Amino acid sequence: MPSSTSSPSLDSVLLDVAAVLGEEPADVSVDENLQDLGLDSIRVMTLVERWRAAGNHVEFAELIEATPTIRGWHAHLTAS
Repeated sequence: MPSSTSSPSLDSVLLDVAAVLGEEPADVSVDENLQDLGLDSIRVMTLVERWRAAGNHVEFAELIEATPTIRGWHAHLTAS
């Protein structure tokens, strides 16, 4: 699968994660452990599908192994 021509911004990752958590973006820190906020595997798959649809190459297993913070996931998404 080809890489995305445009990687997501830190803000867009924050907005996406906050949306699947049902939280306001201002209430979610980019360095907070997402598992502590209640992010489960179903919501991670929702994010994976959303980011794939936007043209990003992301695998569920790689995301699970990455640092479970918005900043960590952003770094993973932009490195792919």
